[in-house]
Amino acid sequence: MTAAVQTAGLGKRYRRSWALRDCTLSVPAGHVTALVGPNGAGKTTLLSLVTGLATPTAGTAHVLGAPAGSTAARQRAAFVAQNAPLYPQLSVADTLHLARNLNPRWDQPQADRRLAELGIPAGRRVGKLSGGQRAQLALTAALARRPELVILDEPMAPLDPLARHELMATLMASVATDGLSVLLSSHVVSELERVADYLIVLTGGRVQVAGEVEDLVTGHRLLTGPAREAAALADRLPVVHTRQAGAQAHLLVRDGGPATPPGWAGHPVTLEEIVLAYLREPGVTALPGPAPVDTSAGVAS
Repeated sequence: MTAAVQTAGLGKRYRRSWALRDCTLSVPAGHVTALVGPNGAGKTTLLSLVTGLATPTAGTAHVLGAPAGSTAARQRAAFVAQNAPLYPQLSVADTLHLARNLNPRWDQPQADRRLAELGIPAGRRVGKLSGGQRAQLALTAALARRPELVILDEPMAPLDPLARHELMATLMASVATDGLSVLLSSHVVSELERVADYLIVLTGGRVQVAGEVEDLVTGHRLLTGPAREAAALADRLPVVHTRQAGAQAHLLVRDGGPATPPGWAGHPVTLEEIVLAYLREPGVTALPGPAPVDTSAGVAS
């Protein structure tokens, strides 16, 4: 099966500094993929390379089997940049008219229906819309292109909780009805846990975690026990992060190792706990095996 996004040794350097380095991923199609990391981690750089807005210093990137930035990739994928850049002096209707003229695949009835459902007047100037309405307009324009993949860079960053909820509801409705693949960069881990089924964590320009959310959650556990035994235990187990509170230690470990040691208790973990643990320990990685991809793309798994 063709991957939604496939990268091999992808990297981008600005002068002497690498914004992204040795990024090898196979993001499966048909998933909502969350891209998570702190500021400066390389998320926007990765999305710029995948969308063809930047040229890699090293490696390759393919989108739905086509080289990133190629006509074939651009026609099948839609990108919504951070802060939804739109022309504030144009009306909503003029914005969609401009987008329609720039895109050969365009579904005007779908765009009109979404605006009506969202209560966004076609005659209102973009500059007079709320932040949530502007984000919805940008997403509406992206979805009207009938893409197979939608890529969003921090679309929820400037929005209040209600606007974030409404934006995600719109996106997930399209995922359910149209079978979209989604690659979504965001800081809001708690909200991503409700919608994402694949996760990528970037820190320091490198991939730390990539895999199915369900596998990652079931593949990690939290061990709680005496702090005096933590160091010795960490030598024997695949520990991701250690936290000590007085005489008690909390170790987040990757499962598959020995059973829970005597005197220790094992607990399930949430996606947010896993993400925070890998962000705090950027030298630790947990990468899955290669996903099935379309080898005609010429990119190794």
